Formats: sequence, C-alpha cells, structure tokens
Amino acid sequence: MKELPKVLETKMQIRFQHCDPFNHLNNAEYLNYMVNAREDQLIQHYGIDIYKMGREVGKSWVVGTNQIAYIRPAYTMENVLVETQMLSFSDSSIKVELKMFNEFKTELKAMMWSEYVHFNLLTQKRELHSEEFMNLFNKVVNPVQENSFEERLSSFKKQQVSVKA
Repeated sequence: MKELPKVLETKMQIRFQHCDPFNHLNNAEYLNYMVNAREDQLIQHYGIDIYKMGREVGKSWVVGTNQIAYIRPAYTMENVLVETQMLSFSDSSIKVELKMFNEFKTELKAMMWSEYVHFNLLTQKRELHSEEFMNLFNKVVNPVQENSFEERLSSFKKQQVSVKA
C-alpha cells in the first residue's frame, strides 16, 4: 500500500480580480487561495470531497477558528505555492497549517492555522469523526515542535533569514 503524503503542495497563480489597487493580493483572498488549495489537495491525495460528503451524508467540516499572519505580499499574476499539513486532530476537530510561499519556496508570504469542526449539517451539531477518518488522520498527521502559532511563525521567519544569509 502506498504511503500517504503528510505535506501537500499546490501551485497557483494570483489573479488580478483578487488584488487591491497596489497589485497586492487582498488580505481576505489569502484565505480563499489557501483553503481552495487544501480542498483540492484533499480530493487529489486522500479522496475526500467535503462538498460531496455534505450533499450525500450531511456531514463535513466547518471553520472553527483561523489565525493568519501576512508576511510578504503576493502580487498580481505571481506564481505561488500553497503547502498544507494536518497538525493535530481530536474526535471531532482537526487543526491544519496552511502556508503560501513564492513559487521557489524561498519566501514565506503568509501562514495560517485553521481549526475545523466536524459538523452534521442535518442536526446542526458537532459530529464525531468516523473510525475511517481517525485511521486516516493517524497516518497523515504531521505535528510540529512549536506549541503556538506565534512560536511557529517565529521559527519560520528565522529559517527564512538563515536561508537568505
């Protein structure tokens, strides 16, 4: 059986309509680009289509919290790379790290931690993950050393400085 990747990557191009008058990606659009990349990655690598799940079984994930830091601007028509990984999970939630880099992965543009709650759309209540999902999560979870978003961000900024030096 093929081992599932823990860190997923997607290349994207920043589009004009998502940028502000300074040709920078609009702050709200960073979330859209990163979440869209994650949704595509889930389908491609793990066979999970959250919208199909919602339609067919009435269950999916909803955003509980987002924490984002904007490091460097992404520009109109720039190629970027979005990298995501699951940091942790519980019986009814998952925490995911989403990062946007330049296309060469030498410059971090934004980093986000999102917590998603497994949710029953029919009852409008939190739902426990199935055994199948818990088994998958155990295979793909990729915890990090840092205990907080701020520590993780600081570590990345230090790495970026040492790479440039």
